[in-house]
Amino acid sequence: MDTAAFISKYSTEFHRNVDSIEATDISGKQLGFAAGVDLSVEILVKLRKSDQRMYIVGNGGSAAIASHAAIDFWKNGGIAAHTFNDSSLLTCISNDIGFEDVFAAPLEMFAREGDLVICISSSGNSADIVRACQTAARKKCTLITLSGFAPDNKIRLLGDINFFVPDFSYGFVEILHQYVLHCILDAKMYCRDSKDVFNKNLSL
Repeated sequence: MDTAAFISKYSTEFHRNVDSIEATDISGKQLGFAAGVDLSVEILVKLRKSDQRMYIVGNGGSAAIASHAAIDFWKNGGIAAHTFNDSSLLTCISNDIGFEDVFAAPLEMFAREGDLVICISSSGNSADIVRACQTAARKKCTLITLSGFAPDNKIRLLGDINFFVPDFSYGFVEILHQYVLHCILDAKMYCRDSKDVFNKNLSL
């Protein structure tokens, strides 16, 4: 296959995946993507009104997505959003407690009832992300998960809202997890904060 044919196939597969993103509740009930985003926006509105915090966790590429999203949520959305991606924290917890608790341990310390935790895992099966989900639930936080690959992955039914990309390509899953988070924030800004997310940078 030549490069042009590959790009055509890649584009087709990408757009198929955009239209295939699923959103479910904790019982596995299908919500529809738009309804999942709308419910997520409501969570953000309540979070800001109650002056509570958001924590976003993920490994590797998902950690980069978490950092990017956290900055956007606090800078553009006015929400106190945090990650646990500091290298000293990651190496300390991994060495002293164990990598499976690298996010669960700080969530145990910092998260409070009513806070929002967003857990990102392409496979949905990373042990440390599963532990983070379980800790968030035990701390009575609101939980949103983003996963991909197999539909029966371990975190897909753990969140109050679960976004799932039904594809086995890391590239597509990671890009679409970023898309979901941007969509949630931009929907809040556009629909609830009256900010024109489509044209606000025209003057830059």
